[in-house]
Amino acid sequence: MGAEDSLFHVAKLFQPLWSISLTYLISSVLVTFGIYLVARKLYLLSHQHSLLHPLVTATVCIGLVLHVLDLGVEEYKQSISLLDLLLGPATVALAVPLYHQLSTLRQLGFKALLPIVIGGTLAPILAWCSVYILDANTSLQMTILVKSITTPLAIGTAELIGGLPELSAVIVILTGIVGATFAPWLILLTKADSQYAQGLALGSVAHVVGTTKALSISETCGAFATLGLCINGVLTAFILPLLFS
Repeated sequence: MGAEDSLFHVAKLFQPLWSISLTYLISSVLVTFGIYLVARKLYLLSHQHSLLHPLVTATVCIGLVLHVLDLGVEEYKQSISLLDLLLGPATVALAVPLYHQLSTLRQLGFKALLPIVIGGTLAPILAWCSVYILDANTSLQMTILVKSITTPLAIGTAELIGGLPELSAVIVILTGIVGATFAPWLILLTKADSQYAQGLALGSVAHVVGTTKALSISETCGAFATLGLCINGVLTAFILPLLFS
């Protein structure tokens, strides 16, 4: 029975592809990859400016292509559904940088873990309070809770707790951009000289975009941002479904 369920799930995953022409499917995947590679190159040429993050520029460019060519978003989404298979490996890959930082985590103990837990808890709660006060619907309230974890985890977690997976990706990207853009000002304002603290804050609240910003500060800052990104992501993805599923 378990094997049959697995086969049914795989068949359901690929079902939208049967109604799409092979040419359109291949073209969509190649164009998506091409746009992302160009966006990444632009990002590197801009010295990793937060507003030119590949997630932002690639999304805008793809949206413009769909608009100019008058292509449906739903059809495009179905044509690149093969890329959804990459979300699983991308999520598992988060364990690699976390493993590399285990020795540091053991040395610091709660000094490193506590700020991650506090930041990872306060950020979604404050965001949830804002949409609750505005009387947003339940699905939006659930979606906003995953704003500070990386996109692969956010999409899966939002779906499990009754949120909107597509919207969660947008919110996550915006969170990262805002965090990476304003973080240097906040660091100056609070006079937080510790690169440990800077990295943990950027990784815990602004996920991958914040981690990229931390790496531009120093390798140490980037390492602790990776630690914050991984631990906050895993804890959030584990705890939210237990609370709201």
